[in-house]
Amino acid sequence: MRVLLLGSGGREHALAWAIAKSPLCEKLFIAPGNPGMSGLGALVPLKLDDHAGIIAFGRENRIDLVVVGPEAPLVAGIADAIIAAGMRVFGPSKAAAQLEGSKDFTKSVAVAAKAPTAAYQTFTSLAPAVQYVREQGAPIVVKYDGLMAGKGVTVAESIGEAVEALETLYASEPAARVVIEECMIGEEASYFCFVDGETVLPFGAAQDHKRVFDGDKGPNTGGMGVYSPPPVFTAEMEQRALDEIVRPVAREMVKRGMPYRGILFVGLMITATGPRLIEFNCRFGDPECQVLMLRLEDDLLPILNAVSRGQLAGVTARFREESAVGVVMATKGYPGSYPSGTPIGGLEAAAAMPGATVFHAGTKLVDGQLVSAGGRVLTICATGRDLPEARQSAYDAVAKVDWPEGFCRSDIGAKGLAHLKG
Repeated sequence: MRVLLLGSGGREHALAWAIAKSPLCEKLFIAPGNPGMSGLGALVPLKLDDHAGIIAFGRENRIDLVVVGPEAPLVAGIADAIIAAGMRVFGPSKAAAQLEGSKDFTKSVAVAAKAPTAAYQTFTSLAPAVQYVREQGAPIVVKYDGLMAGKGVTVAESIGEAVEALETLYASEPAARVVIEECMIGEEASYFCFVDGETVLPFGAAQDHKRVFDGDKGPNTGGMGVYSPPPVFTAEMEQRALDEIVRPVAREMVKRGMPYRGILFVGLMITATGPRLIEFNCRFGDPECQVLMLRLEDDLLPILNAVSRGQLAGVTARFREESAVGVVMATKGYPGSYPSGTPIGGLEAAAAMPGATVFHAGTKLVDGQLVSAGGRVLTICATGRDLPEARQSAYDAVAKVDWPEGFCRSDIGAKGLAHLKG
């Protein structure tokens, strides 16, 4: 197969790493990619919002499958355009991608499917939203309805914090659609399933760390680290998530005439009463994808191909009985303002550590020197027989990275260790 992978982040580096290993992969093109992916396929300077350019490239290069990494092109309808051009794509339609593109849409689907989720209301102006917050009290969650790269959510510990978040949102967008919901208590888990209409193939779980600093302090980010599998997500919790959330939602999407076809990222809160839905994403997580690809035993490409053909039934996805940990290294200042172009070294030494793999996200080459080109820049990953071993190996690899302007959390996986200790 000749494959075109769209994207340039850590998630896409991990997908390229997995696809390039497949005996089915004759040629891999990556658009636009990053320096870390250069040894896995041919980097192509295509823009992700240039649907016509992507389709023209696909035809010229006899592409058998386009794999869409990030959410923005999917929400903008890239999958529909590719299918209309007579090509095959891995990724949901524009209509189905509303499960990530609109929090309000997701809540309406969850309610119709009777999937357990937080009580909520949706607002399009400041005054009634503030009144609702004052009536409900805190803690309370404020969510921007559209795409915000994982940073459009405020878990407000006080009414004042919630009001400030609303005022900031409406100052930048006076008619913004905002979802305000109850604050669920529990532990978060990221669960992944391939979905093809009503056919669902479970694809592992991980636990992401959203807050920027140790101890879950500071603002939300796109993700500062991850480990898989998370002990909190037991076999019983997985079965309940499938039966109570994923399968009913898949059926509801079919019922609405917009069947979901792709990977469904199910953000869950594991509460005292069971799993409850936080959100859906229409793509692999970042950094969750990185650790899942490291644990995946089966070939990824036949799974992606089966989903694109509507032939998911009967396909398997097996994982190794080991743990994987990913530590995100970000530029100092992230998720606020941060410098760009700071030099990075030591990555070969980091990748040479036992069980370690380095995935690039925000990097570029300038005169042969690797430099930072984003907020989240690297995911330093490692596998091990268990969580303690994988975690130690990941941080041993982090210690080899020479990047004075970078930082990371030092407590990735600590919740998992606490569960293991009982």
